Amino acid sequence: MLATPHLGGAMSRFLADRDLAILTGRDDAGELWTSPLLGWPGFLVAHDSTLTVRTAPSAGEPLYRLPEGQPVAVMALDLAIRRRIRLNGTLTREGEHELEISLHQAYGNCPRYIQQRHLRHGDVEDAGGHTVTHRYGNLRPEHIALIGRADTFILGTTHPTHGTDTSHRGGSPGFVRVEESGELWWPDYPGNNLFNSLGNIITDPTTALLFLDFTTGTALQISGRSALEWVRPGAAGDDAETGRRVHFTPVHVAVTSGLPFTALDLASSRDNPTLT
Repeated sequence: MLATPHLGGAMSRFLADRDLAILTGRDDAGELWTSPLLGWPGFLVAHDSTLTVRTAPSAGEPLYRLPEGQPVAVMALDLAIRRRIRLNGTLTREGEHELEISLHQAYGNCPRYIQQRHLRHGDVEDAGGHTVTHRYGNLRPEHIALIGRADTFILGTTHPTHGTDTSHRGGSPGFVRVEESGELWWPDYPGNNLFNSLGNIITDPTTALLFLDFTTGTALQISGRSALEWVRPGAAGDDAETGRRVHFTPVHVAVTSGLPFTALDLASSRDNPTLT
């Protein structure tokens, strides 16, 4: 996992078949964001230790024209078969419709907490012509409602010397709690025991969240700060009894509507803990 990857074989074929990826990086102001990338199969091209992404965030989105030379992370996600690959590296080239990333890490994850969905696309090649992005200073009621019914979100974190990471989080609807202050928290469920995200948060609290509304084609992106909190195992909200949760303070909010996707045939993960 820590060696420079040379993509080929099954990993390269998996990437070539994908139609959804998630990108984490910093905008011109240095704020961290996590954005969806949609394309027809073939838009992710892996060769040796280079990943070419044949699409890019559209005008108005937080990561439009993101600066080159920075650490970025991509997660390729197949919701239908509950598989994901995480790819971390350096953005070496940014274009209007293409990104090139020199990879430092590439590895797969287990299917735990991934809700099964069959993604359906509209015209992904002309998606930028139909999307609209609005910025907000805090979460509005409709954003809180989206979070409250979400069973999935994407977590972007970063480390000052070891790069950026994109990770999946899933659970039963309501597993992300919203406080009256507008701040969020979620229990940490057992994962691969590498603690990539938590280690990053402890070192650098800069965090990005992405919530996708699979019925309306809406992306809720939040850039903010996180902190790891320890609680009594089994306390209210400690659904998996790990004694860990993450507290998140939103700083910037962006909502992109009109993204060309919907999803059908939801099957919840059997690993989702019961909410407490």
